[in-house]
Amino acid sequence: MTKQTLNQSVEEAVDEYLNIMGDQPVTDLYEMVLAEVEPSLLKCVQKYCKANQSQMALILGINRATLRKKLKKYRLR
Repeated sequence: MTKQTLNQSVEEAVDEYLNIMGDQPVTDLYEMVLAEVEPSLLKCVQKYCKANQSQMALILGINRATLRKKLKKYRLR
């Protein structure tokens, strides 16, 4: 059994969502996907880094201020 890549998983999920929506209007898909994916990404990295925000920011490729803003947004502090 071959493991799916992250890219394949996202593509499959978005395709499935759009198929489910059928003829219904779809708006703000980009924001919806980010709101679904970003908290999980932050949680995984937070756990991996034992909540060290400097290390988290480095791994994510964002500055610490942006990281803190995102942690606050998703109530992950």
